[in-house]
Amino acid sequence: MPATDRATQLAFAAAEAAADKLADEIVAFDVSDQLAITDAFVVCSAPNDRQVRAIVEAIEERLRMLEAKPVRREGEREGRWVLLDYVDIVVHVQHAEERSYYALERLWKDCPVIELPESVHVGRNGVGE
Repeated sequence: MPATDRATQLAFAAAEAAADKLADEIVAFDVSDQLAITDAFVVCSAPNDRQVRAIVEAIEERLRMLEAKPVRREGEREGRWVLLDYVDIVVHVQHAEERSYYALERLWKDCPVIELPESVHVGRNGVGE
């Protein structure tokens, strides 16, 4: 069963908020067939701890506007890999080094990619230009 409309809505909003703060390599996966605990993962990265925190704040603010609050938050203090669990989606904001090392895309490569809005990609890493 594919990700719910609500999960897709939250994934789009999280990705757009991350893009607004210049996150790198924003991707979303439909993990609903693999995991019973969530429908989608959103993964993005930043080159430094400060930007990781700024992206996290922007995502939380945007999703709050959709009446979504994280039920769990991990890694905020270190700012290297912050996980935001919204039940319908889980957002991973990683420092670029952690992103490279842990390679979540490789772990979830068998899951369908959720096509994100063009606004998420325009102007970032040369995509859409």
